[in-house]
Amino acid sequence: MLEKLVIPANTRFEERNIVASGDVIIGPNSKLGYGIIAKKIIVGERVTIDGDVLGEEVRLDAWCSVSGNVTSKNDAYIGEFASIGGKLTVYGDLEIGRNVRIKNGFEAKGLITIQDPTPALFFIFLYLMILLRLGRLEEAEKLLEDVEEFDSPLVVPDNTQVSIDRIVTSKNAEIVGSRILGNIKARDIYASESEIFGSLRGREVIVDRCRVHGAIEGKVVYLLNSSEVFGYIRAGKVYMEDGCSVEGGIVGKEGVWIREKVEIPGREEVEEEVEEETEEIAEELAKEEEQESEALSVTKGEVVKRAESSGISEETVDAEAEVNAEREQKEEEEDEMGEEEVPKDVS
Repeated sequence: MLEKLVIPANTRFEERNIVASGDVIIGPNSKLGYGIIAKKIIVGERVTIDGDVLGEEVRLDAWCSVSGNVTSKNDAYIGEFASIGGKLTVYGDLEIGRNVRIKNGFEAKGLITIQDPTPALFFIFLYLMILLRLGRLEEAEKLLEDVEEFDSPLVVPDNTQVSIDRIVTSKNAEIVGSRILGNIKARDIYASESEIFGSLRGREVIVDRCRVHGAIEGKVVYLLNSSEVFGYIRAGKVYMEDGCSVEGGIVGKEGVWIREKVEIPGREEVEEEVEEETEEIAEELAKEEEQESEALSVTKGEVVKRAESSGISEETVDAEAEVNAEREQKEEEEDEMGEEEVPKDVS
């Protein structure tokens, strides 16, 4: 689930908050320069949130830091050593760890339990392993179904930075039907039916029915379905459909193709290319082995020919080779014995 940055439909990046229509999942060690307003909010360990957190259910794992208020309309879970710069308000039950710092105090309408809540993702994994070990496959399948029941979640992978200036992740990014602020840098980027106020930078960048108020840079760039770019495009290859527009220049080092319809290579074609490359490498290695074996056979043949011209048989050549090998091995052993001897003290 945390393998890519996912910004689902109807997500809005406002001046201070990210407003999601569904749930939010944030991976460990991420930094957000926004507050979060969503339904269910799950925050991994050592995450920094610069703003308020408001959700129907909130879970902050250990060492999280929230600069503003935290409000949960139902239950809330706060891990060890978490810090909240504002007030904590929980309208349901509160499970809170020790050594939690809350600047402006807390208020909980339901039951308060002081203990160290298990990190959400680790708890799910541990519980699943126990069910599988006990052979309770039906319950394990039901758990997986429940885990997948997130409401069109906004997913932020681990070690991701999200601020008003930039959005940086080492994973792929998928943006659908949203309004985004910030320059986005990811491995591969797919943007559809969105308005992006910033640049896009990645290996493969696909822009489908979007308005991009910034530049696009990548190895391969696809511009589809009347997309508009209010900046330049710089890439190795650029594929653009008729009806798309680019306000700045287009630089394609390997070429720029403008067609009525652009087909994006699917995963099957990519796998075929990888298989072809693997077969080519295997063929090259096989050729090298054949050349080495041929060189060895030629060398031996030359020795035999020279021996025959001197009146020496092939059996004699092999016998002399064995004798020489034994002699070399014996000399090496004698040298090693000599090195191991320690000289006596003359004084």
